[in-house]
Amino acid sequence: MFSQKSIRDSFILQLVSASATLIVIFSVILYNYIKISIFEDITQELTKQASIIATSRTSSLERMGVNIFDPSLSSINNPSDVQVTVAIRVNQGNVVSFEHSEKEGQKFLTIYYPLEKRKHNFIGITKNISNTDILLDKILRNILIINLSAIFLILFYALFLSRMLILPVRSLTHKLATMNENFLQIIDIKTLPNEFQPLGNSINKLVDRIQIFVNSQKELFIGAAHELKTPLAVMKTKNEVTLLKPRDNEKYIDTIKSNNQTINEMNKMISNILEIGRQEGAQFEKPIEIDLIHFLQEQSNNYTILAKMEEKHIEEEITPNNYKITIQPTLLVHILQNFVQNAIKFTPKEGKITIQSYADKEGFHVSVIDEGIGIDESKDLFAPFKRYGNQTGAGLGLFLAKSAADALGATISIKNRIDRQGTIASLLIPIKKIAV
Repeated sequence: MFSQKSIRDSFILQLVSASATLIVIFSVILYNYIKISIFEDITQELTKQASIIATSRTSSLERMGVNIFDPSLSSINNPSDVQVTVAIRVNQGNVVSFEHSEKEGQKFLTIYYPLEKRKHNFIGITKNISNTDILLDKILRNILIINLSAIFLILFYALFLSRMLILPVRSLTHKLATMNENFLQIIDIKTLPNEFQPLGNSINKLVDRIQIFVNSQKELFIGAAHELKTPLAVMKTKNEVTLLKPRDNEKYIDTIKSNNQTINEMNKMISNILEIGRQEGAQFEKPIEIDLIHFLQEQSNNYTILAKMEEKHIEEEITPNNYKITIQPTLLVHILQNFVQNAIKFTPKEGKITIQSYADKEGFHVSVIDEGIGIDESKDLFAPFKRYGNQTGAGLGLFLAKSAADALGATISIKNRIDRQGTIASLLIPIKKIAV
């Protein structure tokens, strides 16, 4: 039977039930209109006949008087379906009236038309309407048959139409079912109906994000293997050279210290890789509503302490006064933390780092401006294990920031300053992500 969870079944039930209701209402109106029209014609005809007869002489009426209920009356002796009588009706008023009657399975309609010259006397014209009732019964049966046929046709049409409507969904489902991390294909939305094109666009955006994520993960794993393999090979070579012949204790101590330093660098790299795993978990964090201005001010205060330890300064240019936003705070912290840490790392001592924010029609903008050495804008700054300048590090900071921005539906960019030496790291949270 029909499933309550099936959109197709719900559509069929609603279409058939609504159509059946409309058909029944229309049929009832049509039948009653036909019935009223037929009886209106009969009553007009009887009224016209009664008016003509009422203008005749009374003696003529008396000679024409026939009792419709006389037992001797038969269809042979009275071949006409209309019988005329003169009736005396007291307390009936001087108005035209109609009465229905039935005798021996026959149905009759009688009009009583008042005579102006004789008080309480009425012309009674009785018409046999049995054939009319039979005709109305046939019309009713035909309407019922047509209604049932129409409902069945609507049911089949609903089945066909529902199948046509869900074809794009089935097509999308089939395409998605054939995709995996090794085969990601963009859906051609031009072949989709207009109503499904927004869904196709959303799926394509999701496929793009998955493709970027898969490629990033592959690049990350390859880079991690390379970055860890090289120091391990160096450590092994040092150990083998040291063990080739007996040496002084100081030589052994130098080798162990060098190896320990390499191990510490490898631990930092592993910590960054673990940070990527924690960030991926943060992507499933439930978004909450925060005041973004208050959030930025709190983060800026924390970074101010870190900057002072490095003999550098942080200034705030945060506007507007308040700004409500629904977002995942942990991912936002990842981005801001990376921007500020890089700015502190590359800014010289006694240098200034500025945290700016403003809102416009595009969304909410956050910028971290430093006085460092600048960047080479021709290089991919967001690739993993890429290091620039003379500073140490695993080269995963901007990679983490880009991943967090993608998860938020935001965009980040880094460019050189125009006014002086330094860089501007920018974050844009689109307006569609904001709930003011």
